[in-house]
Amino acid sequence: MSQRQAALKFTHPLPYGAIVHDGGVQFVLYSRSATAMRVLLYDDVNDADPTDIIEFDPDLNRWGDIWSVFVPGTGPGQLYHYQADGPHDPKRGYRFDPQARLIDPYAKALAGDFLPAEGGVLRPPKCVVISDEFDWQGDRHLRRTLAETIIYETHVRGFTQSPSSEVAHPGTYKGIVEKIPYLKSLGITAIELMPIHEFPILDILGKVPARPNYWGYDPICFFAPHRGYAVSQEPGAQVREFKEMVRSLHSAGIEVILDVVFNHTAEGNEHGPTLSMKGLENRVYYMVENGGQHYRNYTGCGNTLNGNHPIVREMIFHCLRHWVHNYHVDGFRFDLASILTRDRDGNILPNPPVIEAITEDPQLADTKIIAEAWDAAGAYQVGTFSNLRWAEWNGRYRDDIRRFWRGDPNMIGPLATRLAGSSDLYQASGRQPYHSINFVTSHDGFPLNDLVSYNWKHNEANGEQNRDGDNNNYSCNYGQEGPTTRKSIECMRLRQIKNMLATNLLSQGVPMILYGDECRRTQQGNNNAYCQDNAISWFDWRLVKKHESLIRFCRALIAFRRSEPTTRRIDFLSGQSARPGGLPDVSWYNPWGDPVDWSHGGNSLVCILGAAPRRNAAEPPNHHIMLMFHGGGASQKFVFSKNSRTYAWRKMLDTAAATPNDIYPELNGPKPPSDWTIELESRSMVCYIARDD
Repeated sequence: MSQRQAALKFTHPLPYGAIVHDGGVQFVLYSRSATAMRVLLYDDVNDADPTDIIEFDPDLNRWGDIWSVFVPGTGPGQLYHYQADGPHDPKRGYRFDPQARLIDPYAKALAGDFLPAEGGVLRPPKCVVISDEFDWQGDRHLRRTLAETIIYETHVRGFTQSPSSEVAHPGTYKGIVEKIPYLKSLGITAIELMPIHEFPILDILGKVPARPNYWGYDPICFFAPHRGYAVSQEPGAQVREFKEMVRSLHSAGIEVILDVVFNHTAEGNEHGPTLSMKGLENRVYYMVENGGQHYRNYTGCGNTLNGNHPIVREMIFHCLRHWVHNYHVDGFRFDLASILTRDRDGNILPNPPVIEAITEDPQLADTKIIAEAWDAAGAYQVGTFSNLRWAEWNGRYRDDIRRFWRGDPNMIGPLATRLAGSSDLYQASGRQPYHSINFVTSHDGFPLNDLVSYNWKHNEANGEQNRDGDNNNYSCNYGQEGPTTRKSIECMRLRQIKNMLATNLLSQGVPMILYGDECRRTQQGNNNAYCQDNAISWFDWRLVKKHESLIRFCRALIAFRRSEPTTRRIDFLSGQSARPGGLPDVSWYNPWGDPVDWSHGGNSLVCILGAAPRRNAAEPPNHHIMLMFHGGGASQKFVFSKNSRTYAWRKMLDTAAATPNDIYPELNGPKPPSDWTIELESRSMVCYIARDD
């Protein structure tokens, strides 16, 4: 076949990427300002230089601003880079470099790593041509509703990298598969994986960085799963292993949510390397200022993706479709999502096009869409981010629950609001309680054990003189900074951990648990462990045995939530009863059994949730739930309200009690005292339930 015949064999300029056809591969990419384009082909992942260079013919291989060339004799596994000629005028935002080896923005996999630079030429990981064929064995999305979801946030490597995990493939997608029995035993319904898009392992000179990018919030390719989490070193093996992980998790009834970083890339600011989009169409892919010389930095990472430019917007929703269709991913959590509401000048838009595109995309209709509704430049949109399609990480829930249990004054009102689903944030816009992703801890900050063990962050190991990380943690050490042998302090810390786990799992909304909180994983006081690829971040599986009673507590709570619709209503509570003479769906009391005077303050509160109606007569009755919260530093008597005394209450949990009396998984705990008065110890929580017979 002649070069001209090959060039004309496939003339369609879309889709983007390296597309496998019979007899070859079509390479398709976008660049408006390039004057010439080449695809560099490699035989081996360690090749410093290409074995073949294919020039795009600007007459035959350019369609508008899309460059497309068919290369016969190539197929899956082929390694490649792009190279683009064009204007090099950084003051105007043009950063073409004819020597630069460029990663395809649409590459489906990368292989190898940065090789040592020679002659000033960076040699980034190579792109891999991938076939999308895979035996899914009938797997489909689980389509669990948000209201029925319990999220477990974890890190692929950190979850099993510790030798204590005793898995055959630590720190990998296969390692996650090996721990599915544990995840299933907890009862969680979805794992939210910290970034698995490709990000650098070595630095641009091919050396181990002083501070490794452990978290992965530094993407270099949005369409490719991270090669560092694969067992096999075969180029493209990560694609197969990631799909096998998703298939196995789905088989266990567990959904997969990806933490996606469509806000910046590893190319950094004007001093950063040219690795991909900088060398293809810098002014389109990034927000620039000062005529294009500098980058707008709303991320704190040097650059900001130009998400509302039509080309970038198209790339983002093509990427989301790719993960949903080719990987069966069930949802996405958008890191620093407020950046996607900014226009090209950084102004907040009332109706951002990229948000609308994601909202309305029919192929994403079954997926969960979750926003981290803030950014690093001051935008804070919790409660106002978008419309009915979007749930949000509820940062106000996190702060208010921490502050109540720490004993801050005047927190019963905020506690009640968060417990009831944060109607102040979501009801006015027509959203529901399940649009609130409730969390007390996440990867960003202290894990739960450290939240009750440290007054201050201890990030010295990060090498930034403890300047990094948030200073506002709303934490407390209860008498000694860090680990302690004092039983009184240890008892209070365990109680507070139970308090916050129970509050989260019994609140209206969608609970999210940070991996290891169920067994007191610690980061030794580090609240920003982004660069700690070591025991500071890894899950220590010895804690599962050490704190098996806490895991029992957590499992029982999750099981109760999953079985009890009263804890996960799809509508906001109204204070009205579902039937005449029944308990209201919610009522609030002070510890003396009287209706709450919200202006009085205090640190004690009773919430009674009337049982959710049965969907049909064949279902067993649901339960009324009475929650007693006491955030004070001394014990407090609680009196059952008069209208609650006609019900057959049984204690379900008591965070101050020693195991096994801290929770009753069979819902057969003791009845209330005959005088309807109990005493709650300092900083404790008690829950009673009664069948709605």
